[in-house]
Order: sequence, then structure tokens, then C-alpha cells
Amino acid sequence: MPIENIPEIYIRDKKKNSDLFAYDFKMTNNVVKSKVNLGMNMFSFLQVGKKQVHFAGKSVAVNKDQSLLLKKGNWLWTELLDTEAIYYCKLFFFSEKKLTDFLSKYNNDIKPYKEDVPYFVIENDDYIASFINSLSSIALAGDSYSDALLSLKFEEIMLYLLNKYGNKFEFYLHSLISKEISPFKNVIESNVDFNLKLEEIAFLCNMSLSTFKRHFTNEYNKPPGKWLQDKRLQKAKELLQGGKLKASDIYLDIGYNNLSNFSIAFKNKFGISPKDISS
Repeated sequence: MPIENIPEIYIRDKKKNSDLFAYDFKMTNNVVKSKVNLGMNMFSFLQVGKKQVHFAGKSVAVNKDQSLLLKKGNWLWTELLDTEAIYYCKLFFFSEKKLTDFLSKYNNDIKPYKEDVPYFVIENDDYIASFINSLSSIALAGDSYSDALLSLKFEEIMLYLLNKYGNKFEFYLHSLISKEISPFKNVIESNVDFNLKLEEIAFLCNMSLSTFKRHFTNEYNKPPGKWLQDKRLQKAKELLQGGKLKASDIYLDIGYNNLSNFSIAFKNKFGISPKDISS
């Protein structure tokens, strides 16, 4: 699956280097785990459909009652139609420069803030619905005043969310301008419980599959496929020992396409079949 560079693929005037960009995104087919290189921080104001994203070990899912603010970087996006025949969201991109200028203007005491979560979930309300509608009007206008209006809209939504969420949102904004990158091991070990393929984890590490495998083996002294299988089977054992779940409930989440293959792998590792684990 090719990597989509966003927002670059949406920008018609390639010579224009804007710090703010709004785009109406619509689709009529489900997209699962598409590889996205997000070149700017982005608001995703979801209006119809469901969205799930993975980023360096973190995962979040939202519906039309919520919106997301996402940190720039490599993401895996899943976008699903709901009861409607179309998926629709308003995307609002902003650069680090625009964010730094905003924080300098409204917060004179900027401090580096380490935040492991690369997204912020926003609960939609009437004010945000009104904001989205006004943003659509500006984005479609395309006149000489659009940039100035977008700057005002950017400040408006930022100030509103600071007022709504307080320090929690302010701390998140500071984390967006941090240059700290998640260590390789943190990305790997945070993804153990997600049913991601090796090439998807490699993408989140910003590596080719071959480079990822080589780097992984150097770090863990074991091939990534074998290491992940052992970790996920151990997780399966813990879940089964809890007594509330059966093998048929968990094999897909552990990364197996069918129950039979899972049972064989489980017995090979632990010497006992999954159905006997809690007996």
C-alpha cells in the first residue's frame, strides 16, 4: 500500500507554502490501515463515519461525536462508513511555526513538556459545530482574504479549546513543538497488543521493512516475527487464565487468521492447548 503524504496531496497550488490549510475530505468506501505521512499537525473534525488511528504504539478511535487533534508524523488510518453512504470530515492543518506563534502570543511562560500521547480527543458541541460550518465557508471562498480569515479561525478554535479543557490541552499543545522522538523500543513494545503486521510497525518506526528487521534483530537478538509471536502468545495465556475469555474470543486480536493455527502455535509454546488452560 503506497504512503499518502498529507496535506500535500490535497494542495492544488504546490508553490504555495501555507502555515494553515483547510480541506473537506469525503469518501464512499472503507479504508483500513492506510499509511499516512502527516506533514503538519491536524484537526480532524469528523462529521459522518468512524475513524481509528495508530501512531508509534498509541491507538485511538472516534465517531462523529468526537474530533481529533493529531500530531504530525507517520500514522495508520482506518476510516469507516457508518450508517450513511459517505464518510465526511473537515481537516484543518497548521504548522509548528503557527503553533509557536500562538503560544508566544497567549502564553509567555513556554516550557518544554513531554507528552507520550500524540493525539487529543475533542468532544464535539454546538460551538464546534458552528466553527466547522464557518471553516467550510472560508475554505471554499478562495479569495485574497482567506489566509487572514483562517488565521483568525485558528486562534478562535485554539482559544476555545484552551477555555474548554484548560491545562490538559495547553500541555498537549506544548508537546506538539517538542523535538523528542519516541525511541525504537518504545514503539515496538507499545504495539505488542495491537494486531499490526511487521510492515505496519516498520512504517510507524519510519523505516523500510528490511531496515526494521535488521535494526530489530540488533536490539532484541531475535527476529521480529518470532519475538512478537512469543509476546502475543504470552498475552493470550494471561487472558485465558483470567477465566472470562475463550480461545475463540481472542485469536484474531492476537494476530491469527483462524482458531486452528492459534491453537497449534499456543500448544507448541506452552505444551497445552488453549481450551485446557483454565481447566
